[in-house]
Formats: sequence, structure tokens, C-alpha cells
Amino acid sequence: MSAGRTVEGAGCVTWWGFGPSRDLLSSDTHRERPHGELNILLVGSADPRHILKTITGLTDSDTLHVWVIENSMEVVARQLVLLYVSLLTPENMSLHKKTEVFLEVFGNSEIRKETEETLKHAASQLSLSITNTLFSDSDTHPCLDTSLLKFKERDELVRIFKLWERPPSVPASFRKVWDARVRQHLGTRYDSRQGCFDWDLTLKLHQSGCGVISKHQYVKWRESGVAFEMREGLYQTANQSLLSTRVFNHRGDRVAVRGYWGDIVSSPYLSFGIETENKDLLKKQNNQHVKTAQDISEVNVLALFESLSTRGSSLLNENEPNPSSSCCQSTNSLLTEEKTQNDPCASQTHTKPEQHPEQQTQVLDLLNVNGVKVKFLSPDSLSKLPLKNKYRNLFNTIYCSASMVHQLDSFLREITAPDASLIIELANFLLDLSKEQVTGFADKVKEIAEESGFTETHYQSSDVYAVFTRKQN
Repeated sequence: MSAGRTVEGAGCVTWWGFGPSRDLLSSDTHRERPHGELNILLVGSADPRHILKTITGLTDSDTLHVWVIENSMEVVARQLVLLYVSLLTPENMSLHKKTEVFLEVFGNSEIRKETEETLKHAASQLSLSITNTLFSDSDTHPCLDTSLLKFKERDELVRIFKLWERPPSVPASFRKVWDARVRQHLGTRYDSRQGCFDWDLTLKLHQSGCGVISKHQYVKWRESGVAFEMREGLYQTANQSLLSTRVFNHRGDRVAVRGYWGDIVSSPYLSFGIETENKDLLKKQNNQHVKTAQDISEVNVLALFESLSTRGSSLLNENEPNPSSSCCQSTNSLLTEEKTQNDPCASQTHTKPEQHPEQQTQVLDLLNVNGVKVKFLSPDSLSKLPLKNKYRNLFNTIYCSASMVHQLDSFLREITAPDASLIIELANFLLDLSKEQVTGFADKVKEIAEESGFTETHYQSSDVYAVFTRKQN
């Protein structure tokens, strides 16, 4: 139903995943669930849905290290903000309010003023935190680690957060920005867009098992970009975390345009709103779902946050708040080596100035989720991992999004543990693709995985993810 480019509806920036959250260590992805010190590599996951879901399956004795690679620093910045909101302590924000704020920032083009204040505060705190890592080797939070990024990448993160914290005095109307994308995507069909929206929902999403997505909410999101309205209030403030810069060629010149370049077709309901273990949420009356994808998203995210609170503790309440030894004692000795390898000329090109009192490392007042650490790697680091001994046979699970499959290669075998799983997001929910293209993508994924030394565990045409296991020698 698109008159635009083949995947114009999905956009060129992936703000959320095209499939529901998964426990990446569960029996669905491994022959036997691994325990102990666990390592997961996320390539292009776009949001923290898999991180949050995987944490719920950990035992008290498990230690989880999540390594994240995204294709742009704007996506990294948004991941950090969503994790920041997820880790807010109950003293700072109740679980229900945190759920509402998280979903608004996650899936709304426009948010309430109160949510904007939370976003600005998060951006301010993260900006200070990352700036501190430029002057100190100490982590500012035991669960969030940006120290493995290059200095220029951390500088870029600070710039992005400053822009979110103090947006332009005359910001562009998000509704106009969104409408421009819809017009570009539909072309001559724009005037009959309601029919296009209904076609995509009924004949694509519903037939793919997403019947819980209601027409009213989906059409509203397609029209305005607002997916979650959980409170009576004015959703009129631009969500800065969904704006990014795209470079166009115009009459021989390269022009940077700030706008919304993400998904306008599949919807953010896919991440948390189409699956649930509570069957009561899937009940129907008169062949219509009683609950909506928004309702299910609220329940699922709230459950994830309850699990975080159970496992986590406030740093302010700890007797010995020593972030450098909280979550990653076994790998801390490798962090200094990694920083040097990331930028071998760092000591020459970026000399650390003398640290002033105001630059002292300040621990973020967030939950410390015991045994969990999320580490962000440079966007170009995937192919370089096999060159470093610390990554050899390290990862129990590698997850790759549909938008990053082209980066996978035979080097995967070198960085995975003997019983590792490879999970690849398929193109089932890229609505602009034909059935033949979706099938062709799945076949290509299987070919790439087998060439990398993995064998298919299970795949059905209805599966959202293809799961592969490393072949035994």
C-alpha cells in the first residue's frame, strides 16, 4: 500500500524493535538454560526490551553482562535514557508512574509536559555521567557503562543529551514532521490514508497474530505518532529522543535535516504489546479483543519493572557503594585494556585535564540491579571483536536485528561460546515488504547463519525470530 520506497515506512533509524521482548537465555533459545557468568551481545536491538526481559529469568547467582552495539549514537543515547527511566528508584518514582513515563518516551512523538521534565532530567544526569568518564576511570553507575566508547563518541552523546535538555527555542512541530513522512510514504494515496491504515492493520498486522492492536489506537498512531495515552493530559510537547539528523544531497551539497526518520508503519506496540502470559488480557467478546495493545504494554512493562525492583537496590541505601566492584568484578581488569584498544592514540589526542572538584565522579541515584551490567560498544566494533582475546568464545547469545544482518559474518564463531545461540530478527513486521521478500529475507538469514557455523534450531513462517545454535566440533 505504499507509493514510496520499499522500506520507507520502516525509516532509516530504528527506534524500537520489530518483534516482542524475549528472554535471550531461555530454553526457547538454548538447549539448556546457561547459568553463572553470562554474556550477551545485542546488535541493533534499538531498545532495552530484551535486556529487561532477560533479567527476569536470572537466578540470584547469575551474573549478566550485556554488550550493546547500535549503528548510531542517537540510538545509543535513547537506549541510555530508557534504561535510566527503567532504573529509577521507587523513592524517586512509583512503578506505575515509571511505566507511564517509559511508554510515553518509548513510543510517543509527543509527550506530556511532566514527561518532558523527566526526559530533560535524565538527559542532564546522563550528560554529567558521561562527562565524568572523560576525567575518571570510575563508573558513574554499576549497571551502565559507556567507558568503552571512544572519546569522540562520548562527546557526541553529551552533545545529543544537551540538545534534549535544551531543545531549540523555536522547535519544529512534530505533527508537521510526522505528516511530512506520511505524505512521502503514501504519495498519491495520502488522501485515502485511512483505507491504507486499515489495510495494513487488518490484512497485515492482524493476520500476523497482532489482533490485539486496536484500530482506534493504531490509526491514531499512524496519524500523529502518539501510541500511548494513559492519562488525561495534553500530549503536545515534542519527544526529543525520537528526533535525529539525516543527511541529504541537495543540488550537490550535503544538507543535514533534523526530523523523524523512524518507523511510521509497524508501530511501537510490537515490543511489549502483542504477547502476554496473562491469558485474561487476550480474551474476546463478540470476536473483539477486550484489552488493547496499550493495556498489555502497561502490564508487561510494569511486571518487568517489578522484577527489576526485586533484584535491585538503591545505591544510596548500600553500606559500601563501590560501583567499580558491584557487578563486574571478573572483567574489571579488562576495562582499562579495552579503553586503550578502542583508541590507541587516546593518550596523545585526548589528554585528560586536571580534575577539578566539580568534575568528581557522582554515582547516579538509580537502582543497582545486582549482577547486571550493560556495556555500550562503538558502532563499528562488531568486526573488530575477534581481534581481541577478551571476546574469544565469550558470548552465550548473540542477538541481531533485521536492520543489522548485513554486518554478520563468519567471525561470529570466534566470539561465541561452544553452546551459544544466534537469534536474528526476521522481517515479518516490515509491512512494506511482500510475502516473497519476507521469505527471501528468512532464507538469506539462514544462509548467513550456516556460513558462520550455526545450525537452525527452529523456524516456522510465523516465527518473529530465527534461532540458531553453534555447530559442535
